[in-house]
Amino acid sequence: MRLRNVRRAWSALWVGLWLVTTGDAVRADNDLLYQAQTVVTGQGDDNRRVGFAACLEDVLIKVSGAFQLKDDGRLAPLKTRAGDFVTAFDYHDQMSGKPKRDEQGTRDRPYDLTVTFDRGKIDGLLQTLNVRPWLMPRPSIAVIVAMSSGSRTFLVTSDDKQSDLQRDALRAAASKRGLDVVLPDASQAGPVAIGSADLPPATLAASLRGAEVTLLGRLTWDDSDLGWVSQWELDAAGAKHRWQFRGVTFDEAFRRGLGGVAQILSGNGAP
Repeated sequence: MRLRNVRRAWSALWVGLWLVTTGDAVRADNDLLYQAQTVVTGQGDDNRRVGFAACLEDVLIKVSGAFQLKDDGRLAPLKTRAGDFVTAFDYHDQMSGKPKRDEQGTRDRPYDLTVTFDRGKIDGLLQTLNVRPWLMPRPSIAVIVAMSSGSRTFLVTSDDKQSDLQRDALRAAASKRGLDVVLPDASQAGPVAIGSADLPPATLAASLRGAEVTLLGRLTWDDSDLGWVSQWELDAAGAKHRWQFRGVTFDEAFRRGLGGVAQILSGNGAP
């Protein structure tokens, strides 16, 4: 009887520790939703105000998943006082270790500006905009994207050098929207044949560990648009969602594609 009680006590202790640890991890992830980053060209007040405004829009979208808030006219007056909602900010010099190019060493020098916003104030702003916070845990997204330019088609993978730029842009877009993405590796993508107008096969996502939702995409370069035509497909909650954009850079195509994913999964409607 005593041994059984000891086992029950240890079991309860481990469950309690797991809940505390899990709760701390979720809270930490949620805190990151209230943080955004942009690039500014100096540390002066004017540059900081511009950076705060850009980060405020990003955080409102990131926290809610409501991509439709991008360029929403209701944000204009909020952006002018974005500093009122900031709790901390920090700079990272992208040219650290390189010679300064002007007498102050600040003009035309790129900095990563990281801004942390007050959680309660951001939640309050979202309420006035008729959207709600979409907090963690969020599903991990398997992203299978084909890039086509001329006769060349390839998949964006986790380890192939030919997709280095696209992979970095895709992961940056996911971070901007508060999403975690999983990509196939080159060994999975190599033998797959993709038609010139087809989305890549969803079966590629089957072997990606931890992925809970699959996003399929195709970006095709269009000379007449001088940009990429992007097509996206997401299966979620028993429904198939499709959307597309034209004439954008692949960075912007990824931001819009993953913005659409966030909008759908957060319950804010179709992109």
